Amino acid sequence: MSAFAFTVALAACAVPAHAQTAGNADKGKSVFRQCTVCHSAKEGENRVGPSLFGVFGRKAGKAPGFNYSKAVKDSGITWDEAHLGNYLEHPQQTIKGTRMAFPGLKTPKDRADIIAYLKTLK
Repeated sequence: MSAFAFTVALAACAVPAHAQTAGNADKGKSVFRQCTVCHSAKEGENRVGPSLFGVFGRKAGKAPGFNYSKAVKDSGITWDEAHLGNYLEHPQQTIKGTRMAFPGLKTPKDRADIIAYLKTLK
């Protein structure tokens, strides 16, 4: 295999930056504090944003009792590591028309930690 073919094959296997870092749920709980202005980790406790209890593995726009934007309801996203990582980094670019005003978490480690924490909310 040529060096070029090897490089192309290696690039095809690349994993997004947010998936490369193993998250720490305890640290994620700490980072999540900034999210609590709008979100709760308690089941059924919606605020300006929906409760994030059970968000991991759930289809976007499906938390009971929350009035989502059409963009989120129609996104077809299931909240897995990749989608959460992208959304937490660039909410408005990931789902155009979302009402979430948060500009995003720029640090891959913070995103990985919050995702690890969100996985515990079940």
